[in-house]
Amino acid sequence: MSLNCTHDCSSCGSECKERTAPQSMLEKPNDQAKIKKVIGVVSGKGGVGKSLVTGLLAARLQKCGLRTAVLDADITGPSIPRMFGVEKKATAIPAGILPAVTAGGTQVMSVNLLLPHDTDPVIWRGPIIAGVVKQFWTDVIWQDVDYLFVDMPPGTGDVPLTVFQSIPVDGIVVVTSPQELVGMIVGKAVKMAEEMHIPVLGLVENMSYYECPDCHSRHAIFGESHAEELARRYQIPAVARLPIDPSFAKLCDEGRVEEIGGNYLDRLIGSFAPELA
Repeated sequence: MSLNCTHDCSSCGSECKERTAPQSMLEKPNDQAKIKKVIGVVSGKGGVGKSLVTGLLAARLQKCGLRTAVLDADITGPSIPRMFGVEKKATAIPAGILPAVTAGGTQVMSVNLLLPHDTDPVIWRGPIIAGVVKQFWTDVIWQDVDYLFVDMPPGTGDVPLTVFQSIPVDGIVVVTSPQELVGMIVGKAVKMAEEMHIPVLGLVENMSYYECPDCHSRHAIFGESHAEELARRYQIPAVARLPIDPSFAKLCDEGRVEEIGGNYLDRLIGSFAPELA
């Protein structure tokens, strides 16, 4: 720092370290919050099952004895509270905001937990939406969380950028489906993560196949799987495939995502949760 420093970098011409060094944009969590790891769940486009994957990951780790939480960053299309059957609103106290807690013990924060009715639309511009997402990190008292999953809106716009810059994300999981077009969009999500220096932990291909309940043969309803090919192309370490299963949609609609069984995501979970190895 210069001896003649005015503490106004905008009008200063000195090349001191404080002025030229990259400045971190990370926000501090609430003073009473405790979070060990943050995992972002992203997709390049909507409708591929990103929220389903978020819910399944949180529920699975919670059942395995870890404490999980979900930050619903999809402000204009929140689905996490309905999926977990959460109807109780978030509670404000002087120290911050207490998240809702699901039947299985997962902590949840979503804009729908602040609105009078979950069908009320959020008609806000990008900067306001980004600010709300940031507040879900800075104001919510996340209590002793081992893994916080951030359910992000599709694409590479304001909210994903805000999350990557403001929250210390340890890695991301990319959700896709078998269509060729989606493979191109996966590349966009992966390259954004690379530019933000965030590792890609795994790829989940949703709606990958349908298994006949009678003969147990598998059918590629939406085309042959490209998951392994995409993983090799982008050097993604873990791959998981979710089937087309009508019971998934039924349980999510009924707020019972925590009751979905199966070990579809265990390989992926093992890649970032050493406690379960």
